[in-house]
Amino acid sequence: MPLFLNTHVNKVDRKGRVSVPAPFRAALTGQAFSGIVAFPSFRAPAIEALDRARMEHLSQSTDDLAQFSEAHDDLSVAIFANAAELAFDGEGRIMLPETLAKHAGIDEMAAFVGLGQTFQIWNPERFEEYRRSAAERAREKGAALVLRRPTPGGDAP
Repeated sequence: MPLFLNTHVNKVDRKGRVSVPAPFRAALTGQAFSGIVAFPSFRAPAIEALDRARMEHLSQSTDDLAQFSEAHDDLSVAIFANAAELAFDGEGRIMLPETLAKHAGIDEMAAFVGLGQTFQIWNPERFEEYRRSAAERAREKGAALVLRRPTPGGDAP
């Protein structure tokens, strides 16, 4: 299972190509698809990005919703109808589709934001604003995690 950490800002070239940070590519090594799956975030002006296995898990998770329910259809459309598989080229770059770049307001620079098992791609200035407000909200709400017990064969905390 990949682990995406830190924030990396990379230049987007004139053709819309951007290099995925080396630590992110390393986390994806050994996956069936050499690239990422991306779709517009429906909560933020950002691009959601994950490996294909995680996308398949999302697909299976929608099966927990009542088939043909409004919740099922809304989430399925928001996630899968707008998703794109973005393959790495020989230099570790992806081509950002215009619709995704426009959704996130990305033009010359892109911030790759690690979120653990997934990551997001942002306009760097927009992300800095979001980072500050997210940290403030977490402090105000006293956000905390309850650590899960390690799974057999998994890493201990």
